[in-house]
Amino acid sequence: MRSPIPDYLAEALRSVEADQSGATADYIPELANADPDRLAVAFCTEDGRRYSQGDCDASFSIQSISKPFVYALALADRGFDEVLDKVGVEPSGDAFNEMSLEPITGRPLNPMINAGSITAHTLAGPRGAAPHDRFDRIVDGLSAFAGRRLEMDEAVFESEIRTAYRNRALANMLRANDIIDEDPLVAVTGYTRQCSLAVTVDDLALMAATLANRGVNPVTGAPVVPPAVVRQTLSVMATCGMYDAAGDWMTRVGIPAKSGVAGGLIGALPGQAGIATFSPRLDRHGNSVRGVELFRRFTSDMGMHLMDVPPAGPSVVRGRRVFGKGSHAVVVVSLQGDIRFAGAERILREFEDDPPAQKRVAISLLRVSTVGDVGRRMLLDAIRRLTLDGHDVYLIDPDRVLPDPDPGDGGRVTVVGRREDLVPRETID
Repeated sequence: MRSPIPDYLAEALRSVEADQSGATADYIPELANADPDRLAVAFCTEDGRRYSQGDCDASFSIQSISKPFVYALALADRGFDEVLDKVGVEPSGDAFNEMSLEPITGRPLNPMINAGSITAHTLAGPRGAAPHDRFDRIVDGLSAFAGRRLEMDEAVFESEIRTAYRNRALANMLRANDIIDEDPLVAVTGYTRQCSLAVTVDDLALMAATLANRGVNPVTGAPVVPPAVVRQTLSVMATCGMYDAAGDWMTRVGIPAKSGVAGGLIGALPGQAGIATFSPRLDRHGNSVRGVELFRRFTSDMGMHLMDVPPAGPSVVRGRRVFGKGSHAVVVVSLQGDIRFAGAERILREFEDDPPAQKRVAISLLRVSTVGDVGRRMLLDAIRRLTLDGHDVYLIDPDRVLPDPDPGDGGRVTVVGRREDLVPRETID
């Protein structure tokens, strides 16, 4: 069977093709001359399957879409404290190139506006790294996100650096406030090189999917940044990624996103997919007109808004049954699905509201797919408390869904592969 997804994407492109509103970025000559009719879209699932339509082989400069990825590299390289000391996380409500810093600290408001992204650029790589070594680190990092080696578009760089007067002014302000500690022109040059890396819409979809996949590239399998860094990056993308249109974007589209003035636009839907579009005509905010409309359609058609909460699924407690007789009797509580806070609370309630009468208690994870961090802690504490109440506790967990189960002080648990390991056959009715 041929998947209908490519057909859907092709039809989505046709639905926006007639929109000729907006204009290319005329303040950068090389971008002003871009073909305004280019149009492409790509999806990449969290396991690395890509679907694309339109001008998906067209190369264009990454521009501001580099910002969240370099921010992630800076967090991974320097740690949260050092980066947050230099760059805030508050939405600015201003245009991407606004000359605005926090009045007391002098920090840029967030890493998605130019002042913040110039600062984040200087924080990538180890402390004290030479500018060329730092740029190599950025190219290596963004290439790891993209799954292939990215190269710089020299023509875009030369065109952009010649007209980077506003960014030079921003860098001078940052230097005057001791936010960056190097020559402002060096910082702007490196940042402009970063923005001049050439990508395709397929590259961007995979980069976004790497964020959606907790920082692991779903095609290469290589971990690029830690999950905690991804959470921070996606949070800032959700609130600041679309500049002074961020509120409208989050309410209408609801996907952490970032745009670039070459016409690219990405969205990372955690645990599901990375999405990218390319169309060079921009609106007054500097966002791709047709790209924004495509994302609005995807949200509407496929329920991708982060706040679209699905209906409650089956209870995590699938059933409860006693096997065996006398001293061999064991009550088996069978669980299912993903266990996070709400599911773990339901498990605790099961044992609190209806304490097991049998000495032996088994918790079956045969139908459990994942156990989140908080679910793990709550489940292990339930085991500890059952032990303290005098029960012998077992986990039926042949696939090690709950690895290294340590219930803590006073708790004991025995892991078995199947229920039959607990009950002698001759004791079963």
